[in-house]
Amino acid sequence: MPPEERDNAYLWDMLDAALAIEEFVSGQTYKDYLSNRMMRGAVERNVEVIGEAARRVSEATKQSHPEIPWRAIVGQRNVLAHEYDEVLHEAMWAVATRRIPALIVAIRRILPDDTQGA
Repeated sequence: MPPEERDNAYLWDMLDAALAIEEFVSGQTYKDYLSNRMMRGAVERNVEVIGEAARRVSEATKQSHPEIPWRAIVGQRNVLAHEYDEVLHEAMWAVATRRIPALIVAIRRILPDDTQGA
């Protein structure tokens, strides 16, 4: 599979995980998030998926789309995967409610319409 096709697959994975996060937190408050271990775990897991997919996107695509904070996304994934005992719930809530909606918009602008199954 050519790099561009792989990148579209990774971007779609990012979009799918971001949409899942958006669904999980829709209508919820930070207090709801704190009290719901399953929601926290689901958000964290999907943030990891986004970071892993972002890590695999080619450098050419990353350079073509500086509006996406690639390093920060991969960095957040690394924190969750390797420093899971230090997850800051307030920071994860901010990612889920502030960063994810913007990421969804940015990825939808990049992906060809025929790859957006979500």
